[in-house]
Amino acid sequence: MPTPTPAPPPLPDADQALIDAWLDGQWLERGLSRHTLDNYGRDLRQFGQWLAARHQGLARCQRSDVLDYLAGRVGISARSLARQLSAMRSFFRWMKRENRIAEDPTLNVARPRLGRPLPKTLSEAEVEALLAAPDLDDALGLRDRAMLEVLYASGLRVSELVGLTLGQVNTRQGLVRVVGKGDKERLVPLGEEALHWLERYLRDGRPALLGDDREVLFPSRRGTRMTRQTFWHRIKQLAVRAGVQKSLSPHTLRHAFATHLLNHGADLRVVQLLLGHSDLSTTQIYTHVAQHRLREVYDAHHPRSGT
Repeated sequence: MPTPTPAPPPLPDADQALIDAWLDGQWLERGLSRHTLDNYGRDLRQFGQWLAARHQGLARCQRSDVLDYLAGRVGISARSLARQLSAMRSFFRWMKRENRIAEDPTLNVARPRLGRPLPKTLSEAEVEALLAAPDLDDALGLRDRAMLEVLYASGLRVSELVGLTLGQVNTRQGLVRVVGKGDKERLVPLGEEALHWLERYLRDGRPALLGDDREVLFPSRRGTRMTRQTFWHRIKQLAVRAGVQKSLSPHTLRHAFATHLLNHGADLRVVQLLLGHSDLSTTQIYTHVAQHRLREVYDAHHPRSGT
């Protein structure tokens, strides 16, 4: 049997008194919530117990102690580690201000890199269900199907999609000319499936929806230019009909477009151009999404994955 991990030593009364005094000051000066104070107090008590196991106290803590402690926090998320360091910094600054220590041991200790949150995306099966959700018996359903197909085939921003005009689409060449952020233009190809639904909509759906604006590609029910909020509302309705349980955002299909391309071997710089990102680092987040998805698939299906 594995040797049980020994319990940490109790926090010395002197260190507990210091933490309590600092927490009282935080409540009085900054009005922090009880939840935040509880988290900060727990973080500092854990650090104090770690120091006590090394016959050290908070008042004698050195920078090397802080670095060793943070380095040993294996399995802790970067966000939790950043919160712990934030509590320690604030505490030791207070100690320095109160002349309880000569030097702040957290000075020049780098904050953990949090990274960017992974965008929420859909599986390919969920995208297929969403694309199939519109009712094709009326013009609005044909419009919604064409919009979803174009969005997933091109990775456009929703604002770019609803702003498209007829003159920006070349169905013969299978291209869409997009005016993106900073009035930058880019040409984005459309696949055969998206072209099929776009041409069907142009023939059988759009004429019944057109109003005074004869150039808008995807008019609203009233024949005017659709807002991104209106289209977002339609996506949420269709997601319910499709049985998609995940919470969606206006960029969900754009994220799916990029992630699925990378899953199938697309080059990152090609995806960057298609999305209209000026900086490759913005596109690189999707490589993490793809790798995360690959990890999930491996864990779920490999016989020796341990799950």
